[in-house]
Amino acid sequence: MAARNILKLGALDATKTAFLLCDIQETFRPHVKHFGEVVKVANKMYPKGLGHTTQDINLTDAAMVFEKTRFSMFTPELQERLKKDIPNLSSVVLFGIEAHVCIEQTVIDLLSEDYTVHVLADGVSSRSLMDRGLALQVSSYFMLKYIRN
Repeated sequence: MAARNILKLGALDATKTAFLLCDIQETFRPHVKHFGEVVKVANKMYPKGLGHTTQDINLTDAAMVFEKTRFSMFTPELQERLKKDIPNLSSVVLFGIEAHVCIEQTVIDLLSEDYTVHVLADGVSSRSLMDRGLALQVSSYFMLKYIRN
């Protein structure tokens, strides 16, 4: 079982994968380390654009844009929409800010629903590099724990 799940980590099927961008809001720009790099990665993930969380990211062609009402992006509203639009969803790619709160909580929620989760290390950040590093370690821990179970 673990070997099969490890193989799933490297294999993304575009028809079964969702890309979720979290909280790249203009007000975070002066406070979040590597904000510009996170924006660059976000634009690479969404070449047609994603919307106006910050002026640097164009969201006009985004499939879905939701306002978040809690730390996790995996809200009931998003869950409903994903079931409708991607009924065979198996993998989720996460990027955005803040890594130690919203990204980490989303990882936990997605893993609890048996999704394969990918966090783009160069596509996440936090106000401090320590928070970012710890968040990547914690997220990795939960993903590895999921694989082993």
